[in-house]
Amino acid sequence: MSSRVRVAVLAGGRSSEHEISLASARSVVAALDPERYDTVVVEIDKGGRWELASGRGELPEASVETLPVVAHSPPAATLGQVDVVLPILHGPFGEDGTVQGLLELAGVPYVGAGVAASALCMDKDLFKAVLRDRGIPVARNVTLREGDEPAHDFDYPVFVKPARLGSSVGISKVRSDEELRAAVELARRHDDKVLIEEGVDGVEVECGVLGNRDPIASVVGEIVAHADWYDYSAKYDEGGMDLVIPARISAESDADVRRLAVDSFVATECEGMARIDFFVRPDGEVVVNEINTIPGFTSTSVYAKLFEAAGVAYAELLDRLVALALERHERRSKLVF
Repeated sequence: MSSRVRVAVLAGGRSSEHEISLASARSVVAALDPERYDTVVVEIDKGGRWELASGRGELPEASVETLPVVAHSPPAATLGQVDVVLPILHGPFGEDGTVQGLLELAGVPYVGAGVAASALCMDKDLFKAVLRDRGIPVARNVTLREGDEPAHDFDYPVFVKPARLGSSVGISKVRSDEELRAAVELARRHDDKVLIEEGVDGVEVECGVLGNRDPIASVVGEIVAHADWYDYSAKYDEGGMDLVIPARISAESDADVRRLAVDSFVATECEGMARIDFFVRPDGEVVVNEINTIPGFTSTSVYAKLFEAAGVAYAELLDRLVALALERHERRSKLVF
């Protein structure tokens, strides 16, 4: 009987971040030590169909839509035979609590935030409300629901965002009333709840968090976008941004970012991992922008680079995340429901 940990990596998914998920999963699979892990890949195509890959499941460069699909629903037998699942899925139908709920029902340990934390952090409106209640500073916003007229009392520029999406998809930087309605219509193509958010003048920084009951913060990194703002192209096109580590902010602001990263992680009941994004205003005030519970996870992604700078190499980071998933499952298995 193998003593290796049996790991299932979930990749792809139905969201607009499908290809990003595949890239993240390729790096994860390559970094999992075959001497320690027996790895299988479950690929989810953009239509929501699931496919069990053979062996260690080398992920193709092309979309999984080009592959023969053998299952329209989760291969439950496979999930029931693994020790832990790594849901390397970004955006809706993966990072929003849906897959986490499935894994809870199946009784399978999994890496990352649970159902409630995943859903909360995906919804920027609810996420901000929770942080405000805990006294954690966030950018001001107006929330528009279906039928609401676009209106706000902020100075321009503002940002218009779908409430529950990631990777800057559907987001617009708006500089005038004349641009506002079109930006809201674009965001409503992706979500029926839309945020109009004040523009925050400051340095954009990010900080990773790792842990369950006693989380730790990474080094703080500064995002320098080679565009007007940190949009999809700046995030994912080669040369679209520079990551400066450590961030060029004061020691006091650096300490505030790391403290607020952990405070936000705890306030939203995250576990395992998260990347928290911030703005540091010119006066040094730190403002939380959002939490990503399944950040981009290639070896060159921001989350991995921030922990590498903190002395935690990529393979070790994966080892810790698997251990944290198993620890949480063991702890929660003792609860009486």
